[in-house]
Amino acid sequence: MKIGYIIGSLSEQSLNRGLSKVLVEEAPEDVEFFEIPIKDLPLYNRDFDANYPQIALDLKAEIEGADGIIFVTPEHNRTFSASLHNALEWASRPYGQLSLAGKPVATIGVSPSGIGTAVAQRQLRSSLLFTGALVMGQPEAYISGIQAEITPDGGINDGGREVVSQWVNAAVKFIEAHK
Repeated sequence: MKIGYIIGSLSEQSLNRGLSKVLVEEAPEDVEFFEIPIKDLPLYNRDFDANYPQIALDLKAEIEGADGIIFVTPEHNRTFSASLHNALEWASRPYGQLSLAGKPVATIGVSPSGIGTAVAQRQLRSSLLFTGALVMGQPEAYISGIQAEITPDGGINDGGREVVSQWVNAAVKFIEAHK
């Protein structure tokens, strides 16, 4: 099974990039995780609809070719990042060409705050439902970077790793059941 993941932070030093490394490490042996990059996407503008740039076509193709997608989201000002929103715009356009429609997806994220990325994930799930994605509801995982001692290079303490491992296994089962 092939599962794509999209990291909502553009920073190479992002805690969410570190979290994505833990997700890959904790994946079952028969699952291949691959990153779907979004950092070089131009800002979406419907003027592109008649002539999509190759990078946006590649984004759509990678989403469509995956069995499922995991969104690894930071929380910026109590919402998900502008870069992630931009990627969703590209994936859901031109009108009627929803790359995420019917695709099983799951959300996870880490932030330094005590509530992790709860607000960002809630809003992200709402946007994903609008695109027609099949969104995993439970279990939820709002990782506190301080409690889990997560680092941008994928370091995490044992308690945090256990939470992520359980979540990854649930996400894989969800995707398998809905692909």
